[in-house]
Amino acid sequence: MVWVPLRTTRTDRRAPLRTPTTRCTTMSLEWLMDWSWSLDGLRDFIATGIQSFRDCDATALAAVACLLVLFVWYCYHVGREQPRAYATVNALMQSAEANGVQNGYVYCHSPECVRCTHHDGLNQKLYHNLQEYAKRYSWSGMGRIHKGIREQGRYLNSRPSIQKPEVFFLPDLPTMPYFSRDAQKHDVELLERNFQTILCEFETLYKAFSNCSLPQGWKMNSTPSGEWFTFYLVNQGMCVPRNCRRCPRTYRLLGSLRTCIGNNVFGNACISVLSPGTVIAEHYGPTNIRIRCHLGLKTPSNCELVVGGEPQCWAEGRCLLFDDSFLHTAFHEGPPEEGPRVVFMVDLWHPNVAAAERQALDFIFAPGR
Repeated sequence: MVWVPLRTTRTDRRAPLRTPTTRCTTMSLEWLMDWSWSLDGLRDFIATGIQSFRDCDATALAAVACLLVLFVWYCYHVGREQPRAYATVNALMQSAEANGVQNGYVYCHSPECVRCTHHDGLNQKLYHNLQEYAKRYSWSGMGRIHKGIREQGRYLNSRPSIQKPEVFFLPDLPTMPYFSRDAQKHDVELLERNFQTILCEFETLYKAFSNCSLPQGWKMNSTPSGEWFTFYLVNQGMCVPRNCRRCPRTYRLLGSLRTCIGNNVFGNACISVLSPGTVIAEHYGPTNIRIRCHLGLKTPSNCELVVGGEPQCWAEGRCLLFDDSFLHTAFHEGPPEEGPRVVFMVDLWHPNVAAAERQALDFIFAPGR
């Protein structure tokens, strides 16, 4: 049986339409009431709907289009910002700072933080993370990581005192206090080409300093003498959105680095400032899977970095690469009139950590895992 449309009188068909909107509504209701779902009726219904849309109010369509454009812009803006929660951990933090929020930072008190808590279940937790990664991806290329996690306690306890990473030791990596510039040649050259850009953004930040207060975004670290300030763009794998907005060109530069560690707790990028007369206590870094890069921004006389007992001096516009899992210290014994020693610090992957291992370590040591 075929349904056919019911005929209506010409009077109904030719009812006057006062506005385009009224016409849209009337035509839609008329076709829905008068036509059944035959093929001819469906064709005429679609044709009439298109004509009705054309006759609709242009102002209303323009308003809808503007709202759509604003919504797309909002989605792009929110996605570009990528705000993330931020928590900083520092073994040298002052006891007074550990009680709450200061200078825009929330200090970590979580017993689950792999950077600040050495608990008995750490190896089991790391092994569980490795198993979860292998189930999702593959065990291929995981031999060194598996070996390191399985025997982590033995490695950390048996290491010579010159190199004792505090959290994780990856076995069978070439060991040396300092690395040549060719170890990460692309990133070193990129940083040095952008020396003036980073220096200009630092100088803008440093203008906010005064003798009585620490500007927002800066952190004061504990030292035996003097003052050591840091301004983090990335801290333990987590970006600091407010600080990144204040150094936009430097932050964009990080995205161009091929070996920057940005997705696990061992990755950092910051401006580090030592005032004259400052000495940083000897300490070890958390792991040997990274090399730390210092780009000299301001390098007064009598400033040195000592890694594994070997001293080196910074130079403005030049990068210095070292393994901070070795015992290391730094000091600024230059005259006050020469000002602070300033470096831009960024953590890069150790050149002998393979791509598959990097992916697995990002998963195992992801922030908050």
